[in-house]
Amino acid sequence: MSWVTIIWSMIASACLTLAVIHFLVWCQRRTVWADLLFTLTSAAVAAFAGCELWMMRAQTPEQFAVALRWLQVPTWVIVVSLVGFVRLHLRAGRLWLAWTIFSLRTLALLLNFLVGQNLHYREVTALRHVQFLGEPVSLGVGVSNPLMLVGQLSLLLLVIFAVDAAITVWRRGDRQQAVVTGGSIVFFSLTGMAQAILVLWRIVDWPLTESFFFLGIVVAMAYEKSRETLRAAQLADDLREGTEQMNLAAEAAKLGHWSRDLVRNEMWASESWRGLFGFTKSEQINFDGYLARLHPEDREGVKQTLAKAVDGGGSYSMEYRMVFPDGQVNWIASRGRVEFNGSGKAVRLRGVSSDITGRKQAESELVQKRNELAHLSRVTSVSELSGSLAHELNQPLGIILSNAQAAQELLQQNPPVVGEVSEILGDIVAADRRAAEIIQRLRSLLKRGEMSQHSLSLNELIDEVLRLVNADLIGRGVTVIRDLAPDLPPVIGDRIQLQQLTLNLILNSADSMAGNAPGTRRLYITTARHNSTVLTTVRDEGVGLPPDVESLFQPFYTTKPQGLGLGLGICRTIITAHQGRLWAEPHLERGAVFHFELPVATSPDHP
Repeated sequence: MSWVTIIWSMIASACLTLAVIHFLVWCQRRTVWADLLFTLTSAAVAAFAGCELWMMRAQTPEQFAVALRWLQVPTWVIVVSLVGFVRLHLRAGRLWLAWTIFSLRTLALLLNFLVGQNLHYREVTALRHVQFLGEPVSLGVGVSNPLMLVGQLSLLLLVIFAVDAAITVWRRGDRQQAVVTGGSIVFFSLTGMAQAILVLWRIVDWPLTESFFFLGIVVAMAYEKSRETLRAAQLADDLREGTEQMNLAAEAAKLGHWSRDLVRNEMWASESWRGLFGFTKSEQINFDGYLARLHPEDREGVKQTLAKAVDGGGSYSMEYRMVFPDGQVNWIASRGRVEFNGSGKAVRLRGVSSDITGRKQAESELVQKRNELAHLSRVTSVSELSGSLAHELNQPLGIILSNAQAAQELLQQNPPVVGEVSEILGDIVAADRRAAEIIQRLRSLLKRGEMSQHSLSLNELIDEVLRLVNADLIGRGVTVIRDLAPDLPPVIGDRIQLQQLTLNLILNSADSMAGNAPGTRRLYITTARHNSTVLTTVRDEGVGLPPDVESLFQPFYTTKPQGLGLGLGICRTIITAHQGRLWAEPHLERGAVFHFELPVATSPDHP
């Protein structure tokens, strides 16, 4: 039995087995280049072992020289692949040193085929036979090639490169990886290089057995790769468990997730997503079929939102309606993101969807209740103005009555005074228009309806409210000082609700000054442009604000003996619905200051 043949064949077989396994692994994940480099290292060590066996079995000096020459090819592959493995797997090692090793080893390979019979001998003149593992093996005798120092220098630099990389990895905290991978390359490279020097310089009578040392490096690398595989398996188990938990959470929250391959135009969806849109578990789904389930008024908006995300937005969020075959309409909220490849092209769209029909119904009911409450507040405010409004209406009605009586008398004269009657009729028309205008303002304020936003002028709106409460303010002895900015840009809002907001602030300010002495009840109203908003300020000289100013905007909080505590809360609700802001602060001298901001309209007709 030849132990030499058995052992070196086992080395080659073990390395080839590892090479095949990791080559198949690399084929499954071709972005992990460290697997391919390990494959090359293992295959090269197997070839190295074959060349060593060839040398030990050589029958002539020429056979020995040829085997030693071809030994440099797997040596080049081993050194280069080890450098690449360290760089990619350990993410360490100096790049300039890596290129130096590659250059020297390549130069050594070229010299091996160009100068002498091989890199180690200019000429192999004879063979010696020594006993090794109980049988004779061949050793070369000849003229040494001094150029072998180039190859040995590359191996020395490989050791230095591995030491530097191991130190970097150690400092990074991956100490086991530094010891196993970096330490094994350093240890086995040094011992292999020492053994080669001793043999080739005939210091010891021993055949080249560097494949043993390279095998040690391969085993250490395989151990490190197996740990990585175990970690990947553990991560896969954790991911699987996390995915199951996520699916359970998604089902509990009634969330459905889906993805669309933009390259193949294929869609995948979870069972919960299929249920949201009325698809069966086995039904084939595609983007057109998905769009067909949407409400006709929402399809174009959904397509545009997704197209914008694909064209560079990267993500989307939207709410839309879908229609079941029986006519039932549900609201769906959907959000997701786009995946891009290395060249920036969108390749996949992922998203989650949920049924928000209940939330939409609750929001609709909330808006309805809010509108009803706001209407109640307006009715209450108008009832407080009933006395002054009656006086306001009595004036034009009295003018109409007196003018009509005068016209009757003029027409009863003989002959009738027709010229003066014409002037009287003009006064009657003017008084009638004034009364109609007052009634129209009251009807608008008392109108019940949904919020309708349009472009409007705040200055005009404030003037309308002041005309409505003019008689009441005069009766309370309140002097209004207006400072309305000219050329104020329009805002977007519901005219009735913003009139209610302004009316509440004015009446509150008038109430706060009820205890003031005559002549000290001044109300200041100003408007101004503030960046992209219009700022309105209502200031009084009344009793001021409580220590906790925000409490004024809480429901049912009031400082009036007969107050309901709804006015300012409704004002805050109105301004929030308009994407604006309402706040209060004490004035430095006396009284309170209320501010509200509304966004400027971007166009005359649209927000």
